[in-house]
Amino acid sequence: MSAILEVQQLVKKYGDKVAVNGISFDIQAGEIFSLLGPNGAGKTTTISVLSTLYVPTAGDAVIGGHSVVKEPMAVRNLIGVVPQDLALYEDLTACENLAFWGQMYNLSGKALNARIDQVLEQIGLKDRAKQRVKTFSGGMKRRVNIGVGLLHQPRLLFMDEPTRSLDPGAARSLRDFIKEHIVAERGKTVFISTHQLDEAEQLCDTIAILDDGRIRAQGSPDELKSGLEANSTLCDVFSFYTGKSFDEDGVSHVPFAIPRRKKRGYGLGMKRKGY
Repeated sequence: MSAILEVQQLVKKYGDKVAVNGISFDIQAGEIFSLLGPNGAGKTTTISVLSTLYVPTAGDAVIGGHSVVKEPMAVRNLIGVVPQDLALYEDLTACENLAFWGQMYNLSGKALNARIDQVLEQIGLKDRAKQRVKTFSGGMKRRVNIGVGLLHQPRLLFMDEPTRSLDPGAARSLRDFIKEHIVAERGKTVFISTHQLDEAEQLCDTIAILDDGRIRAQGSPDELKSGLEANSTLCDVFSFYTGKSFDEDGVSHVPFAIPRRKKRGYGLGMKRKGY
C-alpha cells in the first residue's frame, strides 16, 4: 500500500495556545486510521487543518500528492468531511439534503441525481429517501451525514467523532457500516477521530494516541498492547504513554496506577513518540 496522507511536523496555534504540536504520521490507502484522545487533545483541530478549513501555523500535510498549504483546492477534491455535529436540514428529506450538498460540490443534473441514488443505496436509506430527516433515528441521521461526505466520491473520508450521542446499539451498527460498506466495498480510506477506546480498537487498523497536541504512540491495536504486561487494554496503553486516563465522555484524569511495560521493551512495530 502507498500513503494517501503524509503529515509533516504539523503545528497549529491559537495565540499562545498550542493545539497541535509538531505531529507527523502517514495513512495508507484503504485503511481505517484513528486519532484517539480525550476532549481537548487536538483531534478536531487536526482534522480542520488537514481538511483545509484552517491554515497550519507550521508544517504541512500532503494528500494524494497535494499540499494542504499550497494546493488546498486540489486537496478538497480528494477528501470528504463528516463533521462532529450533524450538517443536515431536518425539515428536508434525505434526498433533498443530499441534493443541496451535492450542489455545493458542483454536482448538478443527471450526474447529481445518479450520485444521490447511489449514495442512498450505499447508506441503506433508499426506501426512506422521501422522508424528512427529522423523523429519522440518530443512527439514520448519521448515515445521511456520511452520505453527504461521500457524494463527490472522495478518496479520503474524515469523520470527527462519528458515533457521538448514539446509543451502544446504533453506534455498533454504524461502525459495522463504516467497515463493511465504506472501506471493504468501496475501497475508501477513512480517518476517524474518537475518544472511545472500543471504537478505535474494534474499527481501526492503525491508532495514533494524541494528548496535549502531541502523538504519544502509534500502531495497530495489537502492536500497541503487545509492549505492556499480559492482558493490557488500550486504556492501559493510553495511561502508559500519557500518565493519564479518560472516561467514556472523553474527560481525562490521573489513573490510580500507571501500567508497566514488558521487561524486554516495546512490542514489535510499536512507536513511542512525543518525548
